[in-house]
Amino acid sequence: MSRVPVRPFLVAKDEDGVFRVTVRTTRYNSQGYPLVSAELLDDTFRTQTAARTFVREQYKAETGDIATK
Repeated sequence: MSRVPVRPFLVAKDEDGVFRVTVRTTRYNSQGYPLVSAELLDDTFRTQTAARTFVREQYKAETGDIATK
């Protein structure tokens, strides 16, 4: 796995065609290896812009903190 930190928020389209937000948390073990845990939120959004706006408003995320897929 890469040692480049992952962005804490992922906006992705699911198989139903709606956008979902995943909140990712990175922590490091004693050897400095990144361990990433992810939680898929229950909220759904019709557009990617709506999902990104939700993340910015609810989590005070910067634009660089949000990854898209």
